[in-house]
Amino acid sequence: MIKYELKCRKDHVFEAWFYDSATYDKQAAAGKVVCPVCNSRKVTKAPMAPRIGKSKGEVAAAEAKEMAVAMKALRELRDHVEKNADYVGDQFAEEARKIHYGETDKRNIYGEATKEEAKELTEEGIDVAMIPWVPRGDA
Repeated sequence: MIKYELKCRKDHVFEAWFYDSATYDKQAAAGKVVCPVCNSRKVTKAPMAPRIGKSKGEVAAAEAKEMAVAMKALRELRDHVEKNADYVGDQFAEEARKIHYGETDKRNIYGEATKEEAKELTEEGIDVAMIPWVPRGDA
């Protein structure tokens, strides 16, 4: 697969993917490449800078950094939920329904629910979110 940055005769710039350069040439010649802004079929390749790949070590370091940032955000989310919601354990689905249908006072809750229970709650119009619960600290 190859990605081209393209430009129509009205200078609208957009990207498109093709199997290879011959596929682009064939589709462009047949007028099948169309500007998504103005529907012009007079499209040419725009100047592009080549993508320079990173070494495996650089990629691994970048991925490790992204993972560390994500884990930190999930830990902060866990702390926020624990400080601002009541833990209801495996009674989450039942408590969420009680709150939704006005059988008990509105409050923020968290706990455990199966995927099926979460799906049923969503089908009932009850807003729920399944959050990956990461361990505290650097563990």
